[in-house]
Amino acid sequence: MAQSIPAKSPGAEIICHDPATGEEIGRAPLVMPEEVARAVGRARAAQPAWAALGFGERGRVVMDARNLILKELEEIAFLISMETGKPVAEAISLELTPVLDLMQFFARKTAKLLGPRRISVGQYWTMGRTSYEIYKPIGVIGIISPWNFPLATPLGEVVMALMAGNTAVLKPSELTPLTGLKIKEVLARAGLPDGVLEVVTGDGSTGAALVGAGVDKIMFTGSVATGRRVAEAAAKYLIPVVLELGGKDPMVVLDDAHISNAARGAVWGAFANCGQSCSSVERCYVHESIAEQFIAEVVKETKRLHQAAGTEKDTDIGSMSSERQLRIVERHVNQAIDHGAVALTGGERLRDMAGPFFPPTVMTGVNHEMDVMREETFGPVLPIMTFKNDNEAVRLANDSQFGLTASVWTRNIARGQELARQIDAGTVMVNEVLYTHGIAQTPWGGMKQSGLGRTHGRAGLLELVRSQHIHVNRVSFLPDLWWFNYTEDAGQLFRGFARRFASGSILQSIPLLPQMIRRWRAPRD
Repeated sequence: MAQSIPAKSPGAEIICHDPATGEEIGRAPLVMPEEVARAVGRARAAQPAWAALGFGERGRVVMDARNLILKELEEIAFLISMETGKPVAEAISLELTPVLDLMQFFARKTAKLLGPRRISVGQYWTMGRTSYEIYKPIGVIGIISPWNFPLATPLGEVVMALMAGNTAVLKPSELTPLTGLKIKEVLARAGLPDGVLEVVTGDGSTGAALVGAGVDKIMFTGSVATGRRVAEAAAKYLIPVVLELGGKDPMVVLDDAHISNAARGAVWGAFANCGQSCSSVERCYVHESIAEQFIAEVVKETKRLHQAAGTEKDTDIGSMSSERQLRIVERHVNQAIDHGAVALTGGERLRDMAGPFFPPTVMTGVNHEMDVMREETFGPVLPIMTFKNDNEAVRLANDSQFGLTASVWTRNIARGQELARQIDAGTVMVNEVLYTHGIAQTPWGGMKQSGLGRTHGRAGLLELVRSQHIHVNRVSFLPDLWWFNYTEDAGQLFRGFARRFASGSILQSIPLLPQMIRRWRAPRD
């Protein structure tokens, strides 16, 4: 992860370093609050013309940008690796591939996903009434993105916002500003009009300025603590928010699971991106009857991993994002060991490597009193506990303030789906782990402290539009039966409406026809 040294005066820069080597890799401006406000103003001015282009024209720009990314795949992957410390191969598999799929999906399908939707109005159709729902852009979307997926997360949200007819102002993490600037560059070269996407690089004060600069919605991805502050700041201006926050995602391995495959899934789910994903496996529960064999397989697979700088060939695990994040991992691991846990692999930082390298660490002897089982570790740590039966497994999985993703591993798919429905998480996978953020067609978001709202899928698109209901009376020459005057006959008809029409049954409503006709024909005084 690019380390930054921000200053606070106009013209100041963020100096970015490769976390694995400490070498400077580039600089980005530290944008002042007044420039953030001007960026939002430019985005607002550009929005009506962008929305007027329609889905086809907007989709062509997105697809042209996609083609540019494909041509520069290796260069962009290397940039991500230098900024984050993750392996180049992982930048391609976990960032570039999913966002390229997302781009083609929304470029081609947004028109259908946001097309007018007919609404059933029950028996009112017998009176010539119809209703439908249309969707309009919100306006200017403020996007505050994280450092752990500096391309996939913000670019996916930018594409969805733009395809829905909005303009966007992106504030990338101060730790990965260069990838954020690359997003703007690629879209500009693809023909995106000026002002449709603004990128403001900076620190927390830049993000705070974005919330206060008059955007129409905030999309935030990050920690629970920061997300709470964003929500509080947005509430002052009645700005709606989508918050994708932390996770402490459980993996439940049942007694009939395919042990070796589940073990490989656990290792990848826990250690991909050096464990720095909100959907990483941060808690593993295995049935006591297979625990010994499963843990042995996990340890064997973990010891096969090659850790080095992400830019080196054949690296499985790179460096962590920063010293700050490494210290959180150290605190969780040390506290667990002090209270009786055992590290079967790893357990302490690699001091013979210059950057913030922490080895993949498998732990047993843990319990729910330890921070490593309760707080988001966000590092390469896999703590494993056992359980006796399905009910206990569900109870342990739900014993958390978080609820982003979870997984259940079993050969019995029906059993797995039944347990999945009992787990409190926005996404629960059966015999899968981690990667569902990469499926653009499905909704992404959490329960409990893991956030509010959704991204991806139709649910994510609906976060980026305003719904408008259009209601039509096709029988324009007849007055409504419930209009004035409230005569005695009208009162009787209204009582019939309550008893019969409101039943939803046409058969029950038919006896009301004579009264309805008399009311329509009744003379006006």
